Amino acid sequence: MKARKGSHSVFSVRLHFVFVTHYRRKALNATMLDRLKGMVKQVSEKMGCELIEFNGETDHIHILLDFHPKNSIASVVGSLKSSTARMLKKEFPQEVQKHYWGKVSFWSNSYYVASCGGAPIDVLKTYIQSQESP
Repeated sequence: MKARKGSHSVFSVRLHFVFVTHYRRKALNATMLDRLKGMVKQVSEKMGCELIEFNGETDHIHILLDFHPKNSIASVVGSLKSSTARMLKKEFPQEVQKHYWGKVSFWSNSYYVASCGGAPIDVLKTYIQSQESP
């Protein structure tokens, strides 16, 4: 995995996100998932992140991002969820209205995020413990 450079930093932060549809309704189809992938890529790039992988099922999506540390995780999640929900409601109104009506959100309020990649924790701990102390 290649590290990226900022003006005052070198970083390699990979995050795995999972967004679930509200009430876990099976509201996504293949066409919607294809469009979501493009939208997630576009929003991620605007925030300095890079989309590594994307896929999903009828009730959730998985996003693997090369995250830029200038952002907060919450701001990236908020941008991704709000923009994709707006887009889905606008471009797929009939499909969305089958499952959601009124002011119900498309995505659940919760999300999953985990850091991934790099060396296992035990290897990092051993490396740090083996440093020469002055």
